Amino acid sequence: MKHRIVVLGAGYAGAYVAGNLARRLSPEDTEITVVNAVPHFVQRMRMPQVAAGQEVEAPLLADVFAGTGIRLRLARVTAVDPLRQVVTVAAADADGEGGEELGYDTLVYALGSRVADHGVPGVAEHAFDVTGRPSALRLRERLDRLSRPGGNGNVVVVGDGLTGIETATEIAESRPRLSVTLIARGELGARLSAGARGHLRRACDRLGVTVLEHTSVAAVEAARVRCADGTALASDATVWTAGFAVTSIAAAGGLEVTGTGQIVVDRTMRSVSHPNVYAVGDSVHVVGDHGQPLPMSCASAGYTGRQAIEAIVGRLTGRRIVHTRLVHTYNHISLGRRDGILQTFDEEGRAKPRYYGGREGARIKAWILRMALWATRHPTYGLPRRRRRLAAGAAQSSYHSGVATVRGSGAGPAPGPGLT
Repeated sequence: MKHRIVVLGAGYAGAYVAGNLARRLSPEDTEITVVNAVPHFVQRMRMPQVAAGQEVEAPLLADVFAGTGIRLRLARVTAVDPLRQVVTVAAADADGEGGEELGYDTLVYALGSRVADHGVPGVAEHAFDVTGRPSALRLRERLDRLSRPGGNGNVVVVGDGLTGIETATEIAESRPRLSVTLIARGELGARLSAGARGHLRRACDRLGVTVLEHTSVAAVEAARVRCADGTALASDATVWTAGFAVTSIAAAGGLEVTGTGQIVVDRTMRSVSHPNVYAVGDSVHVVGDHGQPLPMSCASAGYTGRQAIEAIVGRLTGRRIVHTRLVHTYNHISLGRRDGILQTFDEEGRAKPRYYGGREGARIKAWILRMALWATRHPTYGLPRRRRRLAAGAAQSSYHSGVATVRGSGAGPAPGPGLT
């Protein structure tokens, strides 16, 4: 009987892990199934561009996985039962939580994140978001109506993280008729170096983005945003980017999670409560080499995915498990199509004084986006051609007993993943 590997989610992390496992493990011993709710690969980092009205490629996952041996199941994950080693799935457009069960021997949990409303009234009813392609397209439709000849409107972007900054600047550049306001809970670009913060402010001034710092939102209404200090901002389109959260599926299934719902793992991305479950990307809580939790980001998807791949291959084939790097080395921020910032960080996670900005920063960001898409569309390229057989009887017996055998203590840091 083949060892069944099920990957939940085909975003940056899930697609990366599935493709690499298909390349490195023999199909004679393993079968890999990817479960995803939509048929396309979503370039989540580029959803602000989609909302602003730009065309962004969305490759079919069937094409991405063609020739890899990976089975694609288009379905919505409704539950995980790690004791019985099954996942419950339903049709993406089906109502309710029921559905069909898929069994697994190794599970890779990569369901990503969604918008977090933090309990603020009106966010669910009145705010737009850019966490996925459908929601970004809904926002684009609203902006299209506001941008018609002779028209104008007010757009309020809540949240000063990377997504909020990119959303505000992309909309302001692509739709100059609109008035764009960015609400920052603290100082704009607080984690950036002084030079990068200055560059960001100048970019917002150049694009006409009004920035309100040290401002909290108390409620979102149909045509305005109410702030905690009592002021109200007229808004024809409110975009909520004030943080992200994971679903409750892992917690409901009995996996050990943090207070935010992220799965708690060891250094190899393996669940500390259920050893045949691995978590990667936004779904995982892991402390990086600098002693701080890795942020939800595409870069973290690559680093956590790389470590999970090494651990799964090592354990299933009885080989030494390599410890790859878990680092937060830089942030890349788009400020429209002709400007950007690349901010590097030191080993302690602090911003370095030097940054890359302007057209150079934009070119670097564009290259990163192209490479992330290319790596996803070529999931088995550039890896060792030898597909390793599973260790005789080791994988099945160790997992079903609840303990996975690890040979060797692991090596030092390996080069980071190709996905950034």
